[in-house]
Amino acid sequence: MSISQPDLKAMLAAGVTLTDAALDRLLPSTDTAPVSIHRAMRHSTFAGGKRLRPLLAFEAARMVAGSADLPNGVADLGAAIEMLHTYSLIHDDLPALDNDDLRRGQPTCHVAFGEAIAILAGDALQTVAFQTLASLQCPPPAALAILREVAVAVGTGVSPDRPGMIGGQVMDIESEHLKPTAPLVETIHSAKTGALITVSIVAGGLYSGADADTTARLRTFGHKAGLAFQIVDDVLDITQDSAQLGKTAGKDAAVDKATWPAVYGIEQSKADAARLICEAFAELDPFGPAAAPLKAIASYLVERKK
Repeated sequence: MSISQPDLKAMLAAGVTLTDAALDRLLPSTDTAPVSIHRAMRHSTFAGGKRLRPLLAFEAARMVAGSADLPNGVADLGAAIEMLHTYSLIHDDLPALDNDDLRRGQPTCHVAFGEAIAILAGDALQTVAFQTLASLQCPPPAALAILREVAVAVGTGVSPDRPGMIGGQVMDIESEHLKPTAPLVETIHSAKTGALITVSIVAGGLYSGADADTTARLRTFGHKAGLAFQIVDDVLDITQDSAQLGKTAGKDAAVDKATWPAVYGIEQSKADAARLICEAFAELDPFGPAAAPLKAIASYLVERKK
């Protein structure tokens, strides 16, 4: 079974609707004291993200469950993942890190609310995310496994094969103005961006009761798809302008970031992203047609223009 472009668009739109409804329910309102931080949290959370990570979790949960319907309560899992993603973006944009003033076409959190509130808004989103994960409606063993997986993915990394987002951010900062190498770039990408994409897929599978073999397949699929996503992001930073991207273009080259094109060039980077998606697809072969939605999202990750 294949998914046509109109079906993919509908799936993407449905993912946004489901995630945004859960986020609106779970996050404090803008008139809840202290209003400054709650307005900052919502400013960044509802700035128009594609909600790709929640959608990956939803479709992994659906595939493992073997049902056309999403499992009850899985929207909260997607919302928690999006909170963590937004927190990482708020902090990544801070003057001490990437020092960016545009995100998703909107002023970044520290530009709109000041640096102190932005730091605290990121902290608060992370806290609410873990509060949400601790209250998931899946069986307690699955909820505990999801909590453990997410904590490892967001952290500094516990082993070479389990990179963490914060660890990736540290390596990204420390690699600026150094000559990029292939091992360094892959390590940074697998951690800074890939870890959260991978855990979105793994957590969705665990929510539906994935066994060890299925979890391993989902992890490999997520690793390869996440790496492809970041390679494409590197290419877009070079080939698109700020208006198209919704964020400042050319930032990576300006500070000599360790990127895939810096090592391999643009054309090889595009080829590598396509190869990684094909390899990711192979991990889902045992699921047959039920894997079509996840494959469609993975294809979108490397075909997008912003």
